Amino acid sequence: MSREGDRSGAAAPPEWMHRLQESVSDVPPSWFSRFLPPQEGGRQSAVLMLFGPAADGGQDVVLTERSADLRSHAGQVAFPGGSLDPGDAGPVSAALREAREEVGLSEEGVEIVTELPALYLPPSNFVVTPVIAWWSQPHPLGVVDAREVARVVRASLDQLTDPEHRFTVTHPSGYVGPAFDVEGLLVWGFTAGLLAKTLELAGLERPWDHSRRRPLPARFLSGSGRR
Repeated sequence: MSREGDRSGAAAPPEWMHRLQESVSDVPPSWFSRFLPPQEGGRQSAVLMLFGPAADGGQDVVLTERSADLRSHAGQVAFPGGSLDPGDAGPVSAALREAREEVGLSEEGVEIVTELPALYLPPSNFVVTPVIAWWSQPHPLGVVDAREVARVVRASLDQLTDPEHRFTVTHPSGYVGPAFDVEGLLVWGFTAGLLAKTLELAGLERPWDHSRRRPLPARFLSGSGRR
């Protein structure tokens, strides 16, 4: 991964991305999630954790709010992504294709940094490979297919790491996990857990009050299960 910008004005990756790239191999998959892929089965999929330069001089990450009409994880915040298609060369190819189809991402200026270990989503039987990328030349994004995506947000890392925007969410099932409040969105479950671990591994996490708890809103309870 290059540490230099280019003459087109593309933004070079920040130093924390290099720390993240170097640290991923030092942690086991169980550090990211207690739900690990089964030895057989599971729907192979990938998500794109796309970070880039923000207009205020900081960095941000692309998040989507899923359509309320979807059969699984309806209305939840997610990274662009989905199942691997037969024509995909692997998780990276799938993550980029899904981002193009969901939010209109052009691959120009997108640099793949690393892949995180494949993790498991029991409620939907997805085996998810997170793909981390740096977006040196951001362009406008938007909802491409409203049947899948309700909203696209470039969430500021300054807000996501602000202790005032962090808390713990509780589910009636007994689930307790990290959550973020950003741009009017509640980020929880798999996405919040993955984001929290990534920020920690990159050295971006700031101390926050883990005892501050909020119950999961009722709109997420029906069929949500454990994450």
